Amino acid sequence: TAAAGALADFDVRFSAITRHYRYRLVSRRAPLALDGGQSWWVPQKLDVAAMQEAAPAFLGRHDFTTFRASQCQANSPVRTLDALNVREADGVIEVTASARSFLHNQVRSLVGALKYVGEGKWSKADCATALAACDRAACAPVAPACGLTLMAVDYPEAILAAPPQSAK
Repeated sequence: TAAAGALADFDVRFSAITRHYRYRLVSRRAPLALDGGQSWWVPQKLDVAAMQEAAPAFLGRHDFTTFRASQCQANSPVRTLDALNVREADGVIEVTASARSFLHNQVRSLVGALKYVGEGKWSKADCATALAACDRAACAPVAPACGLTLMAVDYPEAILAAPPQSAK
């Protein structure tokens, strides 16, 4: 990792063009030992193929009111979700999400919905119905914070290529 200068008007939050999150679920009978604070333990087997099939229902520009926290302070619930992928290896399920911006609890709410799909409680159609409801009451239970990690933030090339600002 390298350090670079930034333009004087650079803002770490508002200058970002894409944020990338990962959410980890561990689907197995044995409780977590080492991953306890970094993954959500789900003791039953989840249907990962159904989760993968349902994830695209959330892609694109939508009103994500159903999937935002009640205390969310964003001016608008409309967001564009660029990527939502589900992968599994050895009982570890990773849900990755990318977008310019997210609402408060949006990723965790989407993971909760996908877990419902994996448990057979929701179908792909139920995900679309919940999204269209624009009602927080239509959301599945929100996934706990322990599995969520901000993996990367992308910034415009011009901001990162700026000469360092001199100290005054």
